[in-house]
Amino acid sequence: MEGSWFHKERFLLFLALGLLIQGRGSTFIINCSGFGQHGGYPTVLDSVFERKAFRPVTNFSIPTLVNISFTMSAILDVDEHLQLLSSFLWLEMVWDNPFIRWKPEECEGITKISVATKNLWLPDIFIIEFMNVDKTPKGLTAYVSNEGRIRYKKPMKVTSICNLDIFYFPFDQQNCTLTFSSFLYTVENMLLGMEKEVWEIADTSRDIVQTHGEWELLGINKATPKMSVGTSLYDQIMFYVAIRRRPRLYIINLLVPSGFLVAIDALSFYLPAESGNRAPFKITLLLGYNVFLLMMNELLPTNGTPLISVYFALCLSLMVVSLLETIFITYLLHLATSQPPPMPQWLHSLILYCTSPTKCCPTALQKRNKAMGLPPAHLPGVKEPVELVGKMPGPRETELNGCPGSTKAQQEDETQKQHLVNLWVQFSHMMDTLLFRLYLLFMTTSVVTVIVLWNT
Repeated sequence: MEGSWFHKERFLLFLALGLLIQGRGSTFIINCSGFGQHGGYPTVLDSVFERKAFRPVTNFSIPTLVNISFTMSAILDVDEHLQLLSSFLWLEMVWDNPFIRWKPEECEGITKISVATKNLWLPDIFIIEFMNVDKTPKGLTAYVSNEGRIRYKKPMKVTSICNLDIFYFPFDQQNCTLTFSSFLYTVENMLLGMEKEVWEIADTSRDIVQTHGEWELLGINKATPKMSVGTSLYDQIMFYVAIRRRPRLYIINLLVPSGFLVAIDALSFYLPAESGNRAPFKITLLLGYNVFLLMMNELLPTNGTPLISVYFALCLSLMVVSLLETIFITYLLHLATSQPPPMPQWLHSLILYCTSPTKCCPTALQKRNKAMGLPPAHLPGVKEPVELVGKMPGPRETELNGCPGSTKAQQEDETQKQHLVNLWVQFSHMMDTLLFRLYLLFMTTSVVTVIVLWNT
């Protein structure tokens, strides 16, 4: 056993020395005797196949140029949680082997043959962002031309790491990188080049991409930085793959239902606050919106804080604020119709100014009160209506005292109370209108801000 390993190592050493000695200024032309007979050439390339363990050059000081290109035929998945991009690529590598050359005119016109890759030296090109085991099928072949140019294509399912920015979800665009480099060979031994122009790669990929699902390919750009690892310098080609999410699914399932619920909540302000149906309606809408968010939670990204989450939180906050406003207005109306408190003079004047700005002078107020049947002593600014009500003899007292004017006093008391109730009801409606307009202003500003951020 030890002797066989010794002979094998000695054979490889002699083969390497033979290549070095043979490569100095020599040309390698394959003898084509029997090259195309019986559809095969079993022994013609044996000398080449024996050299597959070594980089195919005639001078080891000259680096091997490997031209690469790829075609992205599918975007399989984008995992926002794990920050991964899954795609399907057809990788193509082209390089020269100076030991494989023949003259087509002497070889029955054959200019290209296919050779099993297990018999050839292959460059160790890998993708730096690759995060999975390479599952390239075994037993692939490569095409070899009569000039020694080897063209090798292989399919790859690439799961690569990608720094995803989901703030603009579902209108986001991602820029992922695919960096091709050598694992073993430095710039002294291997250089990378482009087999096709980057615009050709982008156009071909867009034309043949097979998936028409959530993502679409926008374009591909490249850069050629060098990678330094310690004292070693490696050549590499970095491709920037720009993809964009198709937002139609999320617009239909998330944004449109949410917008409808918020619009219905805003329109519910037109329900009469006195009916008592507005608050239960808003509570039902709020519960329905929470159920909607729970059902649609699976469509949202699981990490980060996308803008759509801020939008949903904003809509929920608006609905809560509208419910609180309804509760406040309902409380004011209940207070006005049950036990109206004394109304401050400034609030009374403000109500009169807002309802009729031309009637702010005392003469106008007197005319208004006379039209309502109130005596001059009841004018605003002289005494508060409730204070007057407190000092007026009530119906019970007039009955006990046997005052002949009890009926008239009772009517004046009821009229004064009704007037105070009307003032508080009017104030409640004014507050309802004011808060509704503020609600619409805040909602419009927030929605426009979110739309502008999305369009950015």
